Formats: sequence, structure tokens, C-alpha cells
Amino acid sequence: MEEFKVLHGVMTTIHSYTYDQRILDLSYNKLRRARAAGLNIIPTTTGAAKALALVILQLKGKFYGFALRVPTPTVSVVDLVATIEKSTNVEELNAEFKKAAEGKFKGILGYLEEPLVSIDYKGDSRSSIVDRLMTMVMEGNMVKVITWYDNERGYS
Repeated sequence: MEEFKVLHGVMTTIHSYTYDQRILDLSYNKLRRARAAGLNIIPTTTGAAKALALVILQLKGKFYGFALRVPTPTVSVVDLVATIEKSTNVEELNAEFKKAAEGKFKGILGYLEEPLVSIDYKGDSRSSIVDRLMTMVMEGNMVKVITWYDNERGYS
């Protein structure tokens, strides 16, 4: 994956609702977070982009993101869009993810070719599972990658 230098990007975490969210609409200092978690898609902040920059230092200040909390009990998905330095295509990018998942990052990064949905990832201990069928490349250097993770289990 080192050959794909990320210039900048944005990410959206589509995240299952969490224990601190409301089950009913109530008064709260953050109006969107005051809404019923089981009935709404709730835009909110995420620390994921900042955490990514702590792990990959060259991304500091070049990556932004937010979260959408959704009414599912577990399993979340990251929608990542980035501009990379080197031109590529879907096949080449997916091949690199597969190589990383089977090699250096085995057990941490997953790579699947099946058309799965959120519940299929429940209990998966890997930190991130690339959904090969959702990878996109536009104009050679704008990439979109979808990864799944069980937010109650998959930590690295």
C-alpha cells in the first residue's frame, strides 16, 4: 500500500448508534444528538480522521471526516474518498488491498469479494474489511474505498 501516496481525502463513517445516544427525542446540548437513535440517521462528528493522521503521519491536516449514526445495533462502514499521487485503476488498487490483507496486515485488514451486508460482518475481529465490489477509481487518481468493521469487536 506504500506505493499509493494519499494527497488528501474525506471519509464518512456510517456508524451504528452507540450507548450514549437517546432512545427518545430529548433535550440535549447537541440538537442532532438529542434525537432518537433508533429512528434517525444522525450526522455527528468523528475522531476517525484525526486517529488516521496519528497512525499515518503524512495525512495530518489532509484528511477530514464526519459520521452518520444509523439505527443498526452493530457493524459500521467507512466510505473513504481520496486523491492519490500515482494513477491507478480498480483492479490494481484491489490487488494491493488483497496483498496487504493476506500479508503484512493479515488478521487486521480483511478483503472480501462476496456481496455482503452489515450483519454478515458481526463478530469479525479484523479492524477493517475492504469491500472489493465497491472500490471505484475516477480519472486515475481519485479513489473511493468502502470498508466494514464490527464496531463492538474489531479493534487494532
